[in-house]
Amino acid sequence: MEINHINNRANFNSKGLKYTQKNQLNNEDKSELLVEELNKMSTINNVNILKKDFELNLSHEELEKRTHKDYLTTKKMLAIDAPEYNALSDGDKEALKHLVKAAAVIDKIEMQIDNHYNLAFQKYLEKEIAKGNEDARLTKILFDAQKGVCALDRDSHLIELAKGVTKRAGEGLYPQDLEKEEFHSILIKMLKEGKKDEVAKILNQRSVVERNGDELVAIDYVDKFKEDFEVMASELEKAAETSTNSDFNEYLKLQAKALRTADPMLDGYADKKWATLQDTPLEFTITRENYSDEMTETVYENAELKQLLDENGITPVSKDCLGGRVGIVNKKGTDAILNVKKYLPLMAQNMPFNDKYVQNISPDKESKQTMVDVDLVGVYGDVGEYRAGITLAENLPNDDKLSVKELDGGRRNVYHRQIRLITSDDAREKMQKRLDAMLNPELHKFYNDEADHWFTIGHENGHSLGPNGTDGLGKYKSIIEENKADMVSLSMLDVLTEAGMYTSEQRKQIIVTYAADNMMMAKPTLSQAHRVRSVMQNYFFIKEGAIKISDDGVLDIDIEKMVPTARKMLEEIIEVQMSNDFTRGEKYVNDYFVWTPQMDKMAQNIKKVSKTLNGKVESPLADKLLGE
Repeated sequence: MEINHINNRANFNSKGLKYTQKNQLNNEDKSELLVEELNKMSTINNVNILKKDFELNLSHEELEKRTHKDYLTTKKMLAIDAPEYNALSDGDKEALKHLVKAAAVIDKIEMQIDNHYNLAFQKYLEKEIAKGNEDARLTKILFDAQKGVCALDRDSHLIELAKGVTKRAGEGLYPQDLEKEEFHSILIKMLKEGKKDEVAKILNQRSVVERNGDELVAIDYVDKFKEDFEVMASELEKAAETSTNSDFNEYLKLQAKALRTADPMLDGYADKKWATLQDTPLEFTITRENYSDEMTETVYENAELKQLLDENGITPVSKDCLGGRVGIVNKKGTDAILNVKKYLPLMAQNMPFNDKYVQNISPDKESKQTMVDVDLVGVYGDVGEYRAGITLAENLPNDDKLSVKELDGGRRNVYHRQIRLITSDDAREKMQKRLDAMLNPELHKFYNDEADHWFTIGHENGHSLGPNGTDGLGKYKSIIEENKADMVSLSMLDVLTEAGMYTSEQRKQIIVTYAADNMMMAKPTLSQAHRVRSVMQNYFFIKEGAIKISDDGVLDIDIEKMVPTARKMLEEIIEVQMSNDFTRGEKYVNDYFVWTPQMDKMAQNIKKVSKTLNGKVESPLADKLLGE
C-alpha cells in the first residue's frame, strides 16, 4: 500500500504548478515550491537538493504527551557497570568498542534509506535546540526514538514530525517524486529497449535508485554509502585484531571486505560464516531485511510489466533496510535456547506438504541452524527503530540472500534479552492491568511472560521451515511469511509436548500467552506485516471457534481447539506460498485481514489502561564506548 501525504497548500506535478483552491501563494509557499521544483529538475544530473528549512508538525501539547514516560516506554541496554561487560577479557572489551563504533554508522545510512529528509531534519532540530527551541528538543526525543521524521505509532497513526514531509512508498530508496505508475512505465520502456541488466539492478535488494534523464539508474549500497562503509570496515578490522575468538574474527574480516566492494557474493561469504557462529563471546550483526520498501514489488500489479520481467528472467526483490546489533552472548540463555535444535528435524517432518518442496531444515540431516541469546549493548538502524514496536529476535539470512540461495549456507537465530525481559514491578503492574482489561479472569493463571519467549523461539525457527522462493507474492510475501512462522510455532506444540520439549502446563501457558499478546490497540495498516498477520490470525481463530471476543471486548480461549486451528491455517499458508501467485496471495490476505467490532472494543479496553504510543532505547554502555 502506498501512503501519500497531500500538501494542502500546493504541489508540483510533471506539467508545472498545481495551486490551492485560493490560487494564492505567500513567500514561504513560493520558496518551498521552488525547492521542490529544483529537486525534480536536478535529478537529471543526480544532484540532490533538499528542503533548507522545516516547520515542526506536532503541537507543544502533543509533544509533551508523546515524550512523557507513560506514552514513551524505554528499553535499557547494558549498563556501564554491567557484570556481563566486566566479565569480558581485555581484548574483547577493546573489540566491543570498535564494534559499537562500526554499528553506530548504520544509523546514518539507514536514515537515508528510510526517508530523503531525515538527515536534513536532524540538522535542523540540532540548530533549533541550540537556539533554545523547546519544541525542537521534544521533537528530537521522538526523532531519536523512531530514528526518522515519519513513523507509525502503536495506534497505527503515521506520526509526521515535520510539516509537508511524509512517508513514501519507495522510502529514501527511490526518487522522492516517483509515483508507481511512472515507475512501471519507465521499466517497461527500458525493458523494451533491451536494458534488462539495468532493470535487474533497479529491482534488486541492495540498490538506491535515482533518475537519469527519462530513465532510472541503480547504485549499489556499497558505492552509494562508500565513505560510511569504509569507516565501518576499518572498525571491524580493528575489532578483529583484539577479539579472542578466531571464528568471530574471520567473520569480521569477511564482512569488512564486503563493505568495501560492491559484490553481493562477498556478502554471501560473510553471511555464511556468520550463520555458523555459536560459541563466541561477542555478537555483531549487520541485518538486511526488506519489509519497508513498498515500491519495488508493485511491479507484480502491472500485467504487462510482469510479463516482460518473466520473459527477461528478472525476479524483483524489495530493497533491504540496514540494521546493526552489538552485544555479549549470554551462555546460560543460549544453552536453554539450543535445547530446541534437536527437535528441528521433527518439526520439519511435521510440516504440511513437506514432500512437495525443499526446506532449509531437513528431517534427516544435521540442521544448519545456530542460536544465541544476547545481552544487548546497542541496536542501530532498522533494528533500533522503536516505532510501533521493536525487534525481539531475528532469523537470518533470509531466503533472498546468496548465502542461502547459492552457497548452501545455514541460518542463525539471535534473541534480544533486553527487549523481552520484564524486570520492574511497574512493568508487571501494567501487564496485569492489561490482562484485567481484555482476558477472561479464569485464564490469567496461564499467562506467563516467559512463554512469549518460548513462542518466539518457535516462530524464528519457523522461518527456516516451509517453501522457499515466494517472491511472486509481491507485497503480501512478508505478511504471509510472518503468518507462517507464527502458525509453525503454535501448530507444533502438541508434537513437541509429546516429544518432551514442553510440559502440558507450559503448552497451556504458550497458547494463552500467544492469544493474549496477539490482541492489539488499533487496526494496523497493510504496511505493518507483523501486525496484519495478527489480525488475520485472530479473525481465522474466531471463525473456527478457537477464540471468542465478547461484545464487551473480553477474550476467551478454547485451549484444546488452538493447535488444530493453527494447523489448518498453516496448511492454507503453505499452499499459498507454494503457488507463488500474487493474485492468490492478495486474496488470502484480504479474506482474513478483517477488523471486527469486537476487536475494536477490545482495543478500546486496552487503550484505557495502556497509554504507550512509542518507545525509545537507552544504551549507556554503548554511549560510553563511543566516546572512547
